Amino acid sequence: MSASAWRWNAIVAEVFGTFLFFFIGMASVASAGVDRTMIAFAHGLALAVMVSALGAVSGGHFNPAVTMGLWLASRMSGRRALAYVIAQLIGALAAAALIGYVFNSPEAVKENVPTLGQGVDVLRGSILEAVATAGLLVAVFGTAVDPRAPRTIAGLGIGFAVAAGILAIGPVTGGAMNPARWFGPAVVSGTITTDSIVWIAGPLVGAAVVAVIWRLLFLPEADAQTGADV
Repeated sequence: MSASAWRWNAIVAEVFGTFLFFFIGMASVASAGVDRTMIAFAHGLALAVMVSALGAVSGGHFNPAVTMGLWLASRMSGRRALAYVIAQLIGALAAAALIGYVFNSPEAVKENVPTLGQGVDVLRGSILEAVATAGLLVAVFGTAVDPRAPRTIAGLGIGFAVAAGILAIGPVTGGAMNPARWFGPAVVSGTITTDSIVWIAGPLVGAAVVAVIWRLLFLPEADAQTGADV
């Protein structure tokens, strides 16, 4: 198979994996209501399965923040990162649209748009999303990217990081940790607001901090120990 075919396979995997991850997560919100534990584990388990199943094809990002982090750490090219982000946004839109159809309710989509809790402003919400996303990126780099990483548990570790993030900050920000997770239902339901920067800037800043730390401090040490090339 040609190199270009392999690249397209990775992009298709990002669309497909993002769609399935989000559809399962959104369905849990539409059906579970305020049961935060069920919502957290539905998202976490879905992501764990998608990363384990499709990681060998695309790396299993399914999140623009993860893709940006790997780009900042020089683990992928800017062109490939942009293609991944577009693929993830397409998957997010498809998942949100199908949720609206199968639940036969615009509210099923609208309630999947992250919102700020009472007393939480844009700055505080952005910080919460940034810190939770940093935890997710630590799991990504620590279990899947670092040459010393125990890759056999990558899917599980990354899925647990998402579940933990939702349990921790879900009631106050929705616990998206993923700009695409906000983008899909927000666009389909037409609920883009001035607060939307929380779910864009927050995750991207958190991912950037971890990526820079890993690139400058941890990856050089890992490469020295393993003899790997960055």
